[in-house]
Amino acid sequence: MTLTKKRRAIPLTLAAVSALVLTACGSSGPGSAGGGGGGGGSDTASAWALTGGVHEVMWDESFKTWNEENADAKVDVQWFANDAYKEKIRTSMGAGTGPSLVFSWGGGPLRDYVDSDKVVDLTEGAADLVDRVFPSVAEGGMVDGKVYAVPNSQTQPELVYYNKDLFDQVGAEVPTTWSEVMDLIPKFKEAGVAPFAVAGASKWPELIWLQYMTDRVGGPEAFGKVMAQEPDSWSDPAFVEALTKIQDLVKAGGFQEGFGSTVADTRADAALVHTGKAAMLLQGSWVFSSFAQDAPEMVENDRIGFFPFPAVEGGKGDPANVVGNPSNYWSLNSNASEEVQEQMTTYLNEYVFNEQYTTTLLDGGGVPPVVGIEERLADTEHGDFLTFAYSLVEDAPSFTLSWDQALPAAQAQELLTNIDRIFLLEITPEEFVANMNATL
Repeated sequence: MTLTKKRRAIPLTLAAVSALVLTACGSSGPGSAGGGGGGGGSDTASAWALTGGVHEVMWDESFKTWNEENADAKVDVQWFANDAYKEKIRTSMGAGTGPSLVFSWGGGPLRDYVDSDKVVDLTEGAADLVDRVFPSVAEGGMVDGKVYAVPNSQTQPELVYYNKDLFDQVGAEVPTTWSEVMDLIPKFKEAGVAPFAVAGASKWPELIWLQYMTDRVGGPEAFGKVMAQEPDSWSDPAFVEALTKIQDLVKAGGFQEGFGSTVADTRADAALVHTGKAAMLLQGSWVFSSFAQDAPEMVENDRIGFFPFPAVEGGKGDPANVVGNPSNYWSLNSNASEEVQEQMTTYLNEYVFNEQYTTTLLDGGGVPPVVGIEERLADTEHGDFLTFAYSLVEDAPSFTLSWDQALPAAQAQELLTNIDRIFLLEITPEEFVANMNATL
């Protein structure tokens, strides 16, 4: 079987790209009744995929191409909205009736699938696909050194955006260390500008701060112990130090007044930056499309800049490490028949992130985690940003999945509750640690 020929990608508006990115960074969603899509033991291959933007276009094109070229091994694809998917897939996989191709974000749910023998080891079967993508992204589909899920969508690192006009106004340089960040706080406050915007009402944007700060202080190993559910793993000193630095920033006036009422879904945090009310914003790569849509003149005139999260002096973490959403992933249901497993292994290895697949994602404004596409990125609209985001991932020794998606749902909710209380100065770092240890 050979790679498919390149097909014309469907063009997307910027609004559609914005919608797709919000879909991609949220929780998942197949499964209402009606529609077949058999799974365990079925002789017909099936897949559940999410609706929304360029990803729906890309996956739909890919499956249609496979079906056209493999009439005797067609995939029955069912489409679902985002929010209902996790509950549906959890129920169906537990009952052994899930689809042949299982969609996930990696993390805790993937490990659960592996521990209960629900998914197939793809280490050898999908080796060609794994070789096409960044190692740091491929690792998101690995458990105990073996491949159980392969990337199927764009990569979404988190980074710092800044208003270049405000930086020029106060004579500021882009900070590369945490001490330089803290030195900027009084400069922007004296100018009547919030140093950072944060959507505290949404809670998860506050978590980005803890994810990066912990990584810079203690490396990815600290949260790795939490992921492994080791007893008292939140007691690693990196967490207390990271939480303390965050509260130091809050106490210094590092965020806008009333940040607890700012909502991310309305793009209010990004609006503070492009309207000149805040100088910087720590957010995901998906927010760039919000700037391009809501403040096109600033983007066109190169007035919105971006940089990696700064290093922490004396920290163990590599400043090139990244947090965010490495990708979404496909796994192969172990309850599928041997024939279907063989068919879908071929699909994953030869059709995912081939030429057609990658081109469709690029044309829709996404950042494929594919090795060696720097020149193609540079030729796209907003090539500077896409190249920057691509380079963050390409150069990352470690790419940690967003913690609230990596952990089981109950622990993730407690995490969001407690990080919000840290930002509001309602609890101490030590109390945060005790509260989270109790969830393990």
